Amino acid sequence: MRIDGYQFGQIKVEGKEYRHDVIIYPERLEKWWRREGHKVYPEDIKEAVKEKPAVLVIGTGDSGLVEVMEETKEYLAQEGIELMAEPTAKAVEIYNQLADRKKVIAALHLTC
Repeated sequence: MRIDGYQFGQIKVEGKEYRHDVIIYPERLEKWWRREGHKVYPEDIKEAVKEKPAVLVIGTGDSGLVEVMEETKEYLAQEGIELMAEPTAKAVEIYNQLADRKKVIAALHLTC
């Protein structure tokens, strides 16, 4: 899947606009709910980990306020998944650069 554009509160993927946080898998897109709005815990990315991506890109929001918890970083490392956590605009760039070359999943917070 290709991300066509991102701006605060909105993302366009494969020509369709979304106004909620998303997880973008190679073949589908889902709404992304987290236990706590501005923290990412292992349970928040379990479905993505089951897909065995080479890279998980986390968009930490427009201002980068979302925190990836230490236990989440450790969980991904144990699973052999590279983590790239950046403010969402940068995360979108990274995802688009990698998506054609590696199995990558993006979990993106669209506001804050």
